[in-house]
Amino acid sequence: MTTTAPHPRPLVVAAPQRAAARPLRVVSPSAASAPSAATPAAAAVVAGSVPVTSPSGTSTVRVDGPDVAGAREILTPEALTFLAELHDRFAGRRAELLAARHERRRRLANGQLPDFLPETKHIRDDRSWRVAPPAPGLVDRRVEITGPTDRKMTVNALNSGAKVWLADLEDANTPHLVNVVDGQVNLRDAVRRTISLTTPEGKHYALGEETATIVVRPRGWHLVEKHVTVDGEPMVGALVDFGLYLFHNAAELLARGSGPYFYLPKLENHLEARLWHDVFAFAEEALGIARGTIRATVLIETIMAAFEMEEILYELREYSAGLNAGRWDYLFSVIKKFRDSGPAYVLPDRADVTMAAPFMRAYTELLVRTCHKRGAHAIGGMSAFIPSKDPVRNAEVEAKVRADKQREADAGFDGSWVAHPGMVGYVRDVFDGVLGTCPNQVWRTREDVHVTVRQLLDVAATPGRVTEAGVRTNVAVALRYLEAWLGGRGAVAIFGLMEDAATAEISRSQIWQWIRNATRLDDGRPVTHELDPGRGDGGPADPGR
Repeated sequence: MTTTAPHPRPLVVAAPQRAAARPLRVVSPSAASAPSAATPAAAAVVAGSVPVTSPSGTSTVRVDGPDVAGAREILTPEALTFLAELHDRFAGRRAELLAARHERRRRLANGQLPDFLPETKHIRDDRSWRVAPPAPGLVDRRVEITGPTDRKMTVNALNSGAKVWLADLEDANTPHLVNVVDGQVNLRDAVRRTISLTTPEGKHYALGEETATIVVRPRGWHLVEKHVTVDGEPMVGALVDFGLYLFHNAAELLARGSGPYFYLPKLENHLEARLWHDVFAFAEEALGIARGTIRATVLIETIMAAFEMEEILYELREYSAGLNAGRWDYLFSVIKKFRDSGPAYVLPDRADVTMAAPFMRAYTELLVRTCHKRGAHAIGGMSAFIPSKDPVRNAEVEAKVRADKQREADAGFDGSWVAHPGMVGYVRDVFDGVLGTCPNQVWRTREDVHVTVRQLLDVAATPGRVTEAGVRTNVAVALRYLEAWLGGRGAVAIFGLMEDAATAEISRSQIWQWIRNATRLDDGRPVTHELDPGRGDGGPADPGR
């Protein structure tokens, strides 16, 4: 790979034949990143190719893209061997599960509504099983901060005072090769506490004494990594993100008293959770780390997953660190899954779809009950507000954040998300007031909660209107975010909120939904492609959470 060539030369990694009877054993780097004798032999890069082993026959792993700083340290022959093994073992099952998603979508279009699964009723009824106890650094999660893995954000998030940093390789990341590699470099340096940054203006960033626990969010099962292919087939993006982080950092994390922890996005059912379980079990064995070392929190951010929360916990029970209420992707999922189901599933302005909406309240209360029934943490949704330089606006933001998080804490959540370090103190104050010195409230089993299928699907009961200001906000957010995304930025401040792919998706999909269903604005005008800007004031709505 070189930056001087007009067409960047790809790195071609050819894998020689390996005896099928010999199981692959990859040993992750030690704290000093020294290769182990048990690691497959790796030659120096010569003429763009190096030998690695492959799980079945001779195959070619190819990395296409410009020369990226750190790529030779991250995309090592040993690491690519590990990725190839993950891909070879699990890509087929992943493809089958994605095909099953399309089949379920077809059934929804034909009028078959989701329901709690009768075939897994025995799992829900069996009160004896529980998830694994919290791993080191995951007992107290009252404030979690999310954000991309650029160097400045990495330092600021770790120093923010939050208990956990969700290092986002998914919704807040644009999958340019430079971002994929740079994110892994920054995570590696953060784990080893060597990360620092000095800006061109001379401002220096370095880690403080106390830092947040790192939890990495890889991409969802539906995404691929086009820059890395196996025999011409793009690698599964989730396995690339997961595999590189685990391979380079598992040993170091364990040596420091922590562990490899993950947030799993976009799952739709327990079979997709089972696939992650099997990935974890294989990866632990391949890297020589103890079974059950990995921990994973699953984001419940699809309407289908809401009907299988207990089953998802069950499948991951030896690895589970709880569930999270991914509110904005959840709304997008409702629009996407029920796009052929008519006006009953049309949502009002995004600003009106709060967590107090009946179907959202049902989903979050069921999440808390499900988690605490099984000894798992329940983590609340994102507050995307960022501080304002206007003191009046800032006071309004603080009030909204506190009210939102008070509702979550009172409902039984064990912690919640923010998108900016300036919001950490507000959320910590709220949860301190409810938890006190207790690290969580898993003991609150919420047996008063009884959620039905109808309540989870009662989108029509959502109060609110569709307004011109709401249309303008959605159009502006979608376009501004897309511009930033194409420029390589996956998290962008727009109208006082930190927007990522999730909030951009809900903005885009609402416009589509309103047009498709011939929805009328509150002043009677239909939402069309040629909507007359007409009588509104021209300003965006306040998209407050």
